Amino acid sequence: MIKGISYLSFENGLSNNESIESALSQTKFFGFDSLELGISTEGVLTTNTSKAECLKIRKKINESGIFVDSMTNGLSWGVSPTSNDKATRNKSIDLHKDAMQVASNLGCKAFLFVPGVVKSPISSDIVRYDRALDRLRYAINQLLPIAEDLDIDICIENVWNGLFYSPIELRDFVDSFDSNKLGVYLDIGNLIGYQQYPPHWIELLNSRIKRVQIKDFQENFDWTGSFSFCDLGAGDVPWKETIKALHSINYNNTIIAEMLPWDETILARTSAAMDQLFNFNEDSNGYD
Repeated sequence: MIKGISYLSFENGLSNNESIESALSQTKFFGFDSLELGISTEGVLTTNTSKAECLKIRKKINESGIFVDSMTNGLSWGVSPTSNDKATRNKSIDLHKDAMQVASNLGCKAFLFVPGVVKSPISSDIVRYDRALDRLRYAINQLLPIAEDLDIDICIENVWNGLFYSPIELRDFVDSFDSNKLGVYLDIGNLIGYQQYPPHWIELLNSRIKRVQIKDFQENFDWTGSFSFCDLGAGDVPWKETIKALHSINYNNTIIAEMLPWDETILARTSAAMDQLFNFNEDSNGYD
């Protein structure tokens, strides 16, 4: 497995204003081997970033020695592919097509895809479940030919969107497309937010897991079911069992830490925690 950090974890990452040079430099300085890029409609990398600009950035990536092969984004939160508004749904599909092209131009092989919203604390959308599934299926059918042409994986992330809170449902949804360009971007920490056990998801999703993100949460059960972000290893993710499950399915790709909110020592703390949890420091190549 490869030790990585998300662009969103940098000081100006969430606003999409952290320079690529700064992100690459900090990735190396703090002992990460991989950087996951981010894209939005405004900022450093956007859906309008030209191929020529991508080639310049790709040269900087190659010169840095940092492994870059995936891209995160939050496009669906603002422009959802499951929206009740048809024009919004069509715009979402177009934005994701453009973002996938930029990702491919940068050499990425995996594209994180937030699969719309049924209901979420970070979205105003409220969509009936069956309609969300139908609209999502339509969107993916539009995006898959692009993914196949670009040779990039669409990776559905499990997020707090009221959709796919069952690994069996997510597994069967992915399988229904019969495409090796569609898979899962498993966010280990997000599972804690809806009372799930990560090793079971890993076992059930198995080879459908294309990429893995990590974060940690502390559950504060006081009849409200509240929880909060915390440092890796300080929360309620069962790390030992989770890592064992990843080994059991022979997962050997990136482990991307998405740690929020930013503070001056979060990158150093995260790097040290990943070394301790995954034994990354025992192999100079970042693999185990």
